[in-house]
Amino acid sequence: MGLPSCLGSSTFQALRLTTIPIPFKPLVSKTLTLNLLLCRHNRSQRHPFPFQARARASSAPDIQASPIVNSDDKVVKPQWKAAVNFKWIRDNKDAVANNIRIRNSDANLELVLELYERVSNIQKEVERLRGERNIVASKMKGKLEPSERQKLIEEGKNLKEGVMKLEEDLIRLTDKLQQEAQCIPNMTHPDVPVGGEDCSTLRKMVGSPRKFGFTIKDHLQLGKDLDLFDFDAAAEVSGSKFYYLKNEAVMLEMGLINWTLSEVMKRGFTPLTTPEIVRSSVVEKCGFQPRGSNTQVYSIEGSDQCLIGTAEIPVGGIHMDSILAESMLPLKYVALSHCFRTEAGAAGAATRGLYRVHQFSKVEMFIICRPEDSNSYHEELIGIEEDLFSSLGLHFKTLDMASGDLGAPAYRKYDVEAWMPGLGRYGEISSASNCTDYQSRRLGIRYRPSSSESLSGNNPKKGMNLSPTQFVHTLNATACAVPRMIVCLVENYQKEDGSVVIPEPLRPFMGGLELVTPKSSDIL
Repeated sequence: MGLPSCLGSSTFQALRLTTIPIPFKPLVSKTLTLNLLLCRHNRSQRHPFPFQARARASSAPDIQASPIVNSDDKVVKPQWKAAVNFKWIRDNKDAVANNIRIRNSDANLELVLELYERVSNIQKEVERLRGERNIVASKMKGKLEPSERQKLIEEGKNLKEGVMKLEEDLIRLTDKLQQEAQCIPNMTHPDVPVGGEDCSTLRKMVGSPRKFGFTIKDHLQLGKDLDLFDFDAAAEVSGSKFYYLKNEAVMLEMGLINWTLSEVMKRGFTPLTTPEIVRSSVVEKCGFQPRGSNTQVYSIEGSDQCLIGTAEIPVGGIHMDSILAESMLPLKYVALSHCFRTEAGAAGAATRGLYRVHQFSKVEMFIICRPEDSNSYHEELIGIEEDLFSSLGLHFKTLDMASGDLGAPAYRKYDVEAWMPGLGRYGEISSASNCTDYQSRRLGIRYRPSSSESLSGNNPKKGMNLSPTQFVHTLNATACAVPRMIVCLVENYQKEDGSVVIPEPLRPFMGGLELVTPKSSDIL
């Protein structure tokens, strides 16, 4: 259930937040601006998770641009840079072009290669002029006639101005190159079916649809009869696609979250809760775009921050700009967060109720590993998902998603679709993606092979030969998207008398509750 990722125009989905000065209880209005609240955040000086060395992520090794000072004494800063392997793209042009085609991407490969050539040529010219400046500077050290010295001063000045002009051009072109290159999607696993969503192939089918001997209800009707949800009040308070959970539905959400965390932690995952506001650059580095008319991301007006659409984003940022020790891999996290999505373009009966909402709770798995291990961890993640949903007695199918349905970061993605009898169809409840090094090249997450782990200063020998660092691979998978799980459970476990059975694994996490029954009278 990842966010769609596409690079678009500069339109923002903006949240405006203002604080209301009520003593002792800071509230927010519908048109809030989070700026005052955000000022309270203090960055920790000590990183809470294990890593070997913190380092500024390298820009693409073959494309370098330094900040310069213009005539107004303002520093012109280049945007953040992904470590895109432009030489590999150039040398594998046909394969990259075909990958862009099968993924229905708008990336402009020809423009990327043209910009790369122009940037490379300017870099060479800058280096040539710098070399000439060094020669002039060396000559100035000797004993010279005043006229000769003045001539060298003028020559050095002209060279300096030439370098500054080229560096300005270099920054602009490098930024343009980065913007265009970041449209290029990840490469695609050779076994991924080619085509649109309809071409996705069945990986596994678990169980069969339950046969009901009575007229079934959808989750909206069940929620109304059992007093579990309130969409009308939420629409008045917040707008469409928001909801209140009530009574046993609250216990069901808590039960699902705690049961899921418990099960995933048994498999060696470290639990996290995450920030739910992140910098726009981190969103972009994870392969999503906070701009565009169809963005799924809420951006906070007047700031460089966004609300997260998935915990994958803040978890991916934990080790941003780090060099990890190989012995620490894999790093496995299971993160609980609220998620916020604009759901731009989503409408119709198929998205009603809890199925597609703007805010929801989700438990997300995230793995950082060596490149050679990512395929096996992808299978581990989808296996965990299948075990969880099987334990709850759901009928579902797992799909190997076709190339045209993959988001830009995904090398391969499995989706899990569960049968929702009230809706009369299968609905996506989970996904698991292998993003290979697409995100790590943008986030700057690398590791150093264990044969030469010495960045922490434990080895007193200076000048020892260190093996080159490599980019890690990242994977993510949804363990529990709460609203859709509630849809599945209440619709599949409904009884003829209107009650809903609580699946046995969840009961210890819901105070032993076994059955949700209709209330004896209306609750005002």
